[in-house]
Amino acid sequence: MKKIKISAVSYTNTRPFLYGIQHTDIIDQIDLSLDIPADCAQKLIDDKVDIGLIPVAAALNLPYWEIVSNYCIGANGPVNSVFIFSNCPIEEAKYIQIDPESRSSNNLARVLLKNYWKTSPDLIAGASDYSTSKDPHTAFVQIGDRTFGKTKQFPFVYDLAGEWQKFTGLPFVFAAWIANKPVPPAFVEAFNKSLKHGLDHRIELLKELSTRPDFDLEDYLMHKLDFNLDEDKKKALYLFLDYIKAL
Repeated sequence: MKKIKISAVSYTNTRPFLYGIQHTDIIDQIDLSLDIPADCAQKLIDDKVDIGLIPVAAALNLPYWEIVSNYCIGANGPVNSVFIFSNCPIEEAKYIQIDPESRSSNNLARVLLKNYWKTSPDLIAGASDYSTSKDPHTAFVQIGDRTFGKTKQFPFVYDLAGEWQKFTGLPFVFAAWIANKPVPPAFVEAFNKSLKHGLDHRIELLKELSTRPDFDLEDYLMHKLDFNLDEDKKKALYLFLDYIKAL
């Protein structure tokens, strides 16, 4: 049988999914590659893979897409790994340096800046070191493992999932398992079982991860992240896409 090509994000937040894939028979049915979020999305857009755990904003660049899993990378409140770090209150920021590895988080920042904070700083792409600035009116978006332990390093910190919940009253979906073509239902069923296996074995997974003195990985994987793609998250996902289209 032809293997289904899958691209997944290589951050700590996906480790439960990868654990499930690697510890079940689904691994024999797929060709798995690990990528940063932007590359994961681009592979799906370019039809180099069949399924991607992609930033949800990238779905707007696909001529056809469908969600193929009951699970996602989401949060119901602060997620503790997707931030705007700032040298000033966000309403006073003149420049926002965007994260080169992200699509959804940069777009989430844009949606919140326009609709929630009611401000319009210049967005800077390709900054030589986007994750720092001595300019007192500069902030930057940063996501994933690179944010661990950084919340006390900046005078103003905004957790974007938490800010989205304040704005909409809804959870947020950062990434979903999305296909660019129809996928056999039998594979989807087996794939979901593999992902669930990983989520059910997060305690075992945590024993394999290196501990950090500045970040609580157990709290992150067990509580901050919410992996179930329930109806509220689907509602939030489509609302977010509507806000992006209106930018």
